[in-house]
Amino acid sequence: MGYFKPAPQSTEARFFVKHPRLSSKRHDGIVTSAVQQVIDLLDLESIEVNIFRGRSPDEDRQRVFGGQVMGQALVAAQRTVDDARRAHSLHGYFLRPGDPTVPILYEVDRIRDGRSFATRRVVGVQHGRAIFNMSVSFQLEEPGAEFQLTMPNVAPPEELVDWSDYMLTLRDELPAHMVSWYERPRPIETRPVELHHPLSRERRDPPNQQIWFRASAPVPDDLALHQAVLTYAVDMWLLDCSTLPHGVHFNDPDIQMASLDHTMWFLRPFRSDEWMLLDAECISTSASRGLNRSNIYTASGALVASASQEGLIRRR
Repeated sequence: MGYFKPAPQSTEARFFVKHPRLSSKRHDGIVTSAVQQVIDLLDLESIEVNIFRGRSPDEDRQRVFGGQVMGQALVAAQRTVDDARRAHSLHGYFLRPGDPTVPILYEVDRIRDGRSFATRRVVGVQHGRAIFNMSVSFQLEEPGAEFQLTMPNVAPPEELVDWSDYMLTLRDELPAHMVSWYERPRPIETRPVELHHPLSRERRDPPNQQIWFRASAPVPDDLALHQAVLTYAVDMWLLDCSTLPHGVHFNDPDIQMASLDHTMWFLRPFRSDEWMLLDAECISTSASRGLNRSNIYTASGALVASASQEGLIRRR
């Protein structure tokens, strides 16, 4: 497929703009490099027919980031269908923690190729054991009746503060490892509609959050790649919604959190390097699990994707 082509000059000019409240970081070559590292991470090595190898970044992690595994698995599936078919849904299950020190093999099973739809099953394997399982459905583009929910009325991203900048204003209040993490160049620029202290124990009702986000630098003009980047990004926020009703946070040493499964539906074309709004909420916590759902809109109000995630949220 047409991944990883250099972005045309006109595309770069379109996205290298300054916002009125905060100076854009997109002129920073280091930030651009962080986005390129994500694109490189999603560019799998073909080992054999239907078998691909993905690597993990050289970072201090105990386990592989779930968004990375989902994005790489989606790319593996995309590599086995023709360009005319686009992913419209994926359903993934996290089976074991991924080891960031060794590559992940992705084995693709071509379940079905129909006239309109195609189905793929992808298994991620490390140390001879499955760590992730995902089904992906693809469809040929076709017209149909149009309807969508209206985007919530929220402040635009140009009026909001970048999350990393806000975190660094709290440098003296946060653990050193959190400060170090947010000092790194971020591939995804994030601006919450409402700022909350990351260590707050405030119970929030309703337990929702709204976040503007985009890739921090231009992404090549390929819808399949934009879908993979969005899949990578959304895993950063959904599970956190499960903490909001209970006055705990993701960095709480008494809480164990991990993704169990994740579902995405791609509804309309979009660009991951343009602002999108994540409108997310927790709808239930029980039996040490939390279920969260979200809708994702463009700045013009188009509903382009929906995502749900169930995760473990357990007191140690």
